[in-house]
Parts: sequence; structure tokens; C-alpha cells
Amino acid sequence: GIGLCRSEYIFLQAQDYPSEEEQFVVYRKMVESMGGKRVVIRTLDIGADKTADYFMLKKEENPAMGLRAVRLCLDNQRLFKTQLRALYRASMYGKLAIMIPMVSSVDEVKDCRALCYEVQHELEDEGIPFDKNVEFGIMIETPASAIISDELAPLVDFFSIGTNDLTQFTLAADRQNADVSKFLNPYHHAVVRLIERTIENGHAAGIWVGVCGELAADENFVAKLIQMGVDELSVVPSSVLRLRAKISTIG
Repeated sequence: GIGLCRSEYIFLQAQDYPSEEEQFVVYRKMVESMGGKRVVIRTLDIGADKTADYFMLKKEENPAMGLRAVRLCLDNQRLFKTQLRALYRASMYGKLAIMIPMVSSVDEVKDCRALCYEVQHELEDEGIPFDKNVEFGIMIETPASAIISDELAPLVDFFSIGTNDLTQFTLAADRQNADVSKFLNPYHHAVVRLIERTIENGHAAGIWVGVCGELAADENFVAKLIQMGVDELSVVPSSVLRLRAKISTIG
């Protein structure tokens, strides 16, 4: 399956906000192409290192920690609902899961779920079919979400730990700043403990937990992730065979 599909590229390649129909066509092709395997589509994460002129976002000193991802979507609910409608419509053509990025609070998750329910009711009223069992998950990529993962887990169907952002935010080292790259150590005990805590809390609530980012494809760390009990690793296609070979050697 696909553990992380970045939906913002639809927006980055467009000259204006893509319509519900335009998004639906793309999402439908994605899920149809996977033959029933799960496709986890991350909702819009515009901002930080990815932006489009037509969003007219203000220039920020530290965009990675600014108005982006779920913050931007909840700030522009019309935009967000358009994407959610397209996603739910596409869910009829395969196994689609919705994942919210950059979560840092319980309220954000509740607000997103409320919008999902609102969209579902609208589609029902309009007679538009969708899968009522679409999984709803969040990315754990802020220290806040990892620390309160015990509170977040009962509200969702899965976690995906985004190790790239989790590392930079935990260690206060900007990934885009070469001068502090030496501080970006994903093996740092603080990062590892947050990952461990998230997996434990997710499993305690009965949900599955995946890991994405560079650490997920790290042959030197995969045994540790498996030992922690991670359920899924999301890596770039070029790493799949190499990682499978490594995992097969782990007793």
C-alpha cells in the first residue's frame, strides 16, 4: 500500500485552488491503482518549505512552525472541506485513509473530526456515495502530540510518526538550516523516547502505529522500531527492497 501520499502536490502544480472535482479525479486514480491496498492520503500541508503563490501566505521568519498544515486548513475551512469531500468521494474506489498533519492538540483533532462528520452528512443529503468506514488518523510530528498521544489515541484510528519534523522540533534544529544540521540526530534519546511513548499509547488504545520519514528507512534503526512494536513503515519506493531484505534478517 501507500503509507503517505502528500496531497499538497496537487495544489503546488496548480495555478489556482484545485476544485473538488479536480481533486476527486486524482484521488480516485490513486486508490484504484492500488488494487484494494490501503492508501493513506495526508491532507494539505502547504506552508513551511512548500507553498503556492495563489495562497498569498505571509512571509514568516520560521515557516516550519507557522501557519501550515492543520492550522491553515482549520483557518480556511472552505478549502479544507473541499478536499475532504473529494477524499470521501474517492473512498468508494479503494481503501483510502485520511491523515491530518502537524497536530499539536486534542481540540485540533476534534475540530477535524467534526468537519469530517459535517462533510459526510452533506454527501449523504446529496445522495453521493462514500465509504463510511474510512480510517481517520493523525501524524505525530510535534513533541506536543507525542507527549499527549495517550489523549489523542482514543480519538483516531491510527498514528503515523513523522520522524523528520519530530526530530527538528524536539531538538530545536531547523532542517532547512545547514548551520545546525549537526544537531539533527534522530537517534537522540529524546526523539527515541517520544517515538516509544507514541507506539505504547497507540497500542494501549487499540490503534495501529506507523513510522515515516528518513528514520523509517534507516537500516541501522529498523530493528529498534520493530522491537518497539511499530506496525507499519512508510518509505520511498527505492528503499522497499533493501529494507525488506534487512527486516528478513531480524530474528
